[in-house]
This record gives sequence, structure tokens and C-alpha cells, in this order.
Amino acid sequence: MVRYFEDIAVGDTREHGSYEVTEEEILEFAEQYDPQPFHTDPEAAEDTMFGALTASGWHTASMCMRLLVECMENAEWAFQGARGVDNLRWITPVRPGDELSIEYEVVEKRAGDRPDIGEVDSKLTGFRQDGDPVITWVGLGLLEKRSAGE
Repeated sequence: MVRYFEDIAVGDTREHGSYEVTEEEILEFAEQYDPQPFHTDPEAAEDTMFGALTASGWHTASMCMRLLVECMENAEWAFQGARGVDNLRWITPVRPGDELSIEYEVVEKRAGDRPDIGEVDSKLTGFRQDGDPVITWVGLGLLEKRSAGE
């Protein structure tokens, strides 16, 4: 059953995961998009404040975004994209071997300016396998209204 804007309530919460982070993926992403030594060189990373290789925050966001899309598909939300992201925070470094999962909660809902699309703001938190949060953001989602889907 597809869930439209009208079916979503503030406070709705979902959990989804898991995604295993590999060293190879960390290095590949960093080489292409965030070539800082603590993301690209395990030996050099030992001499940084992180003390070991860490995933780029942008990589962490990308992995959690993948989990979010999978979760939305599983929940059959009539998702139509987003207006952006607010309050992005990287909390704890992600390392090779970590397993990520997410939780998101609907924090605000508005009819919006379009008759066919509503606005749904959701707080996403990404977690490591030990339950420590690694990232948070508020996604400014767009959801199809039921009247548009009929």
C-alpha cells in the first residue's frame, strides 16, 4: 500500500539497516571526492586526530542516504525528492568494518505551495553497530498527495 502525504504523521518513526563499510570503499570514495590523508592513507591517518582511517563525512552521508532510500521504498512512501537538508552533523567517525543503520522521525509536515505535493521534514540519525550515532540531518522531503495519485 502506497503511503501518501495524508498518511504520514508527525512522530512517525522507522528504523532500517544495515550497511557494512569496507576499507576499499572508504579509500575509493575519498580518492575521488574527499582526498584528505585521514580518508585516503591508513598509515598517514594514524598521525591525525582520528588515529586511524575514517570514512569521509560525505561518504557517511551517502551510505545513510542509500539506507534511507531503501527504507522509503520498503515503506512504499510516495516520495518525490527533497528541497534540501538542514542541520547536517558528523558526530562519530566511521571506520572500516562498521555496520551502519538509520532511524528517521517525521518532525514537521506542511501542505506546501503545490496542490499535488506536501512537505515532510524528517530527522535522520545514522548509527554504528554499537548504537553510537555517526550522523544526523533534517531532510526536507516532498511527498505526493493522495489526490494527485488518484
